[in-house]
Amino acid sequence: MPTILITGAGSGIGRSTARLFLREGWQVGLIGRRAIALEETAEGHTAALILPCDVTDPTQVEEAFGRAVAAWGRLDVLFNNAGMSAKAAPIDEIAVEDWMAVNAVNITGMFLCARAAFGQMRRQAPQGGRIINNGSISAHVPRPGSVPYTMSKHAVTGLTRTLGLDGRKFDIACGQIDIGNALTSMAEQFTRGVPQADGSVRVEPVMNVAHVAEAVLHMARLPLDVNIPFLTIMARDMPYVGRG
Repeated sequence: MPTILITGAGSGIGRSTARLFLREGWQVGLIGRRAIALEETAEGHTAALILPCDVTDPTQVEEAFGRAVAAWGRLDVLFNNAGMSAKAAPIDEIAVEDWMAVNAVNITGMFLCARAAFGQMRRQAPQGGRIINNGSISAHVPRPGSVPYTMSKHAVTGLTRTLGLDGRKFDIACGQIDIGNALTSMAEQFTRGVPQADGSVRVEPVMNVAHVAEAVLHMARLPLDVNIPFLTIMARDMPYVGRG
């Protein structure tokens, strides 16, 4: 059975993706801060491995990855999904603590998990694997008042490009999925109205999060000599190209 670790697996995109991979016969490691939420994601699947972990803590990340490899013998895919945002505000109204919190998860957490996965994939035999980073539409264009989140997602793009290059000689592929308006608890606000670039507040279209999970599964199933460096999936009519 192929193996995958999914961060942020306790809710939203991570939960939907984990459940799809379990249905498709994968061994799935569920990483997140809350064990209870991970148990709910697993729904009793025997192929689910519950790995409570704070992705911003280097020791916890190493321990979680170590437990997965001890159970499975190898790691085929990492879906580097965990992320958070901050309340929208102009930069001078953003608390430094909020900036630090967003980037601890969205940049440091991404780095630590990619580092652990890359090291394992490089050492295992046969060598290789795939890392899929969760970017965002914000890795392309910002929303108003989104400095911490937008900066962090641009950093994820840098991570993806560099790992895609560095991984070649180790048979490690790295790609990024940039997601727009998938309906999760975090994105529910889009159905009630969110600020636009012109100062108005408007309801935006959303899509079923299941489509995101299916896209991640497609990326994960590719042979390692094939890669999708960047995939954008979004609600068709959301104001992406025309945000300004």
